[in-house]
Amino acid sequence: MKRLKKLTKRLFLLTVVVIVIAGCALAGSGYKMYRDALNHQSLESKVAEVQSNLSYTTLSEMPELYLDAVVAVEDHRFEQHFGIDLIAIGRAAWNNLTSWSLREGGSTITQQLAKNMYFTQEKSFIRKIAEMFMAFRLDSSYTKDEILELYLNIINYGDNHIGILEASQGYFLKNPSKLTLDEASLLAGLPQSPSNYQLSNHSDAARNRQKYVLE
Repeated sequence: MKRLKKLTKRLFLLTVVVIVIAGCALAGSGYKMYRDALNHQSLESKVAEVQSNLSYTTLSEMPELYLDAVVAVEDHRFEQHFGIDLIAIGRAAWNNLTSWSLREGGSTITQQLAKNMYFTQEKSFIRKIAEMFMAFRLDSSYTKDEILELYLNIINYGDNHIGILEASQGYFLKNPSKLTLDEASLLAGLPQSPSNYQLSNHSDAARNRQKYVLE
């Protein structure tokens, strides 16, 4: 019995060591991906590239109710965290472990901006870690308003509409400043899964998502 306890303890310690080593290796690979991305194009240059787009729209050109809807449904602790939301990441990690999948990411608006600016949509731990490093960098370099504005101009709304101006004009034939509550809350729900909520062929799903946004 004593020998079994000793063996169990050793196995537990070995498991912990393996997990720590694997975690360090993943963190190192993620950091390398982050550095390689910045070496390819600096953050300042990438931001300037996004802002130079002819469809770029400032926050002042978007209705407040739309901005509130986006933050409420995408990242309600946006103003409080430092680029990543530890609570959301913990919840996503638990759900992923219990389901043996990578179905949840716990991504903040800042992380989603980082992903869309620099990385692919591929689900991997290394990409996720690189995304977190980039989110830290964004949060330390830009204000919350600047980050939100960049995000709303780079995110996919489905039906090949990238950015709020394309989405507003493409779906409703109007500029963002003219969006009604119904239109704004509908658009706010689309970026979570553009291919599943795009209005051309998934309007029912989009309306169900809209109910969640309004709640």
